[in-house]
Amino acid sequence: MTEKDFLPQPYTQTIENGHYSWTAPSNIALVKYWGKKEHQIPENPSISFTLGHCKTTTTVSFSKIVETDAFSFEVFLDGVLKEDFKPKIATFFERIHAYLPFLKQFHFKIETSNTFPHSSGIASSASGMSALALCLMRIEQALQPDMNATYFTQKASFLARLGSGSACRSIEGPLVVWGAHSAIDGSSNLFGVPYPYDVHDCFKKYQDTILLVDKGEKQVSSTVGHNLMHGHPFAQERFKQAHTHMSAMVSILKEGDLDRFIAIVESEALTLHAMMMTSMPYFILMKPNTLEIINHIWAYREATGSKLCFTLDAGANVHLLYPENEASTVLEFIDTTLAGYCQNGHYINDVIDLGAKEL
Repeated sequence: MTEKDFLPQPYTQTIENGHYSWTAPSNIALVKYWGKKEHQIPENPSISFTLGHCKTTTTVSFSKIVETDAFSFEVFLDGVLKEDFKPKIATFFERIHAYLPFLKQFHFKIETSNTFPHSSGIASSASGMSALALCLMRIEQALQPDMNATYFTQKASFLARLGSGSACRSIEGPLVVWGAHSAIDGSSNLFGVPYPYDVHDCFKKYQDTILLVDKGEKQVSSTVGHNLMHGHPFAQERFKQAHTHMSAMVSILKEGDLDRFIAIVESEALTLHAMMMTSMPYFILMKPNTLEIINHIWAYREATGSKLCFTLDAGANVHLLYPENEASTVLEFIDTTLAGYCQNGHYINDVIDLGAKEL
């Protein structure tokens, strides 16, 4: 498919007003996306677990207006008007206007909330942009009722990507691939697709506990971080590594090879941070407590034979990934050893799930 496939045909229906609500989850990448081309196209493929509890709920109310050159909307977070959110939404609308030409024909009231604290250090852009894209797609579906379900889902993911790259992986679940890869049929740079091959039972109820090491805002935005991959001395080798890891994941996920899974997931996390530490300018986003946690995980795994591993986003917080049959022992380890390295002892227990839902 190409971008032109998402340009709509003339709408067959008219609507005056209404509202739609969706809840969409965050996701955690196993093979990381870091580095992008023009129009939010990834430099390498990625695969992620879709989370179940860390979600954004968004309601979009709309009413017909006389079309102007500007977008008409207001944004509320937890019932509070957020003027500082408007520039990002305006940029998003500008990027997707060609694909949703009705955007200047309505006034939109966007009301959003997260199940996780806004200051928790968990990025809400993936869940937020995917929920918003799904609400907008329901408006288009009302204007074009013969739209089929596959097109609806793929276009929602396509639009979400233009708001936040990783948001395209938050439409479906439990494992989603984004980025064209020769070993994965149907994979695309334009939208996320459910992982199409066999997955061992051990991965089907995987757990993710998020250790909140630092609840502050990021030192560097994701957009800036991705752009620093342009001209990065190790960028091309990194992109090759990601392709190699994606190929390896096919057999790992089929066979339930947890040792190889751990090796790739942790390597990907550390490579992501190595790319930031060796860019120009350079950043260290891990905190001392991040490193303490990682060392405790390695010692725990050595002592117990556990299949617990960690991954990281572009920040200090640590995602602990582990099979469901280890949940009770890992939670005890968290409470007795790791929680003390979290800000105010806070952590969030989550589990992989199936993706966004309409309310």
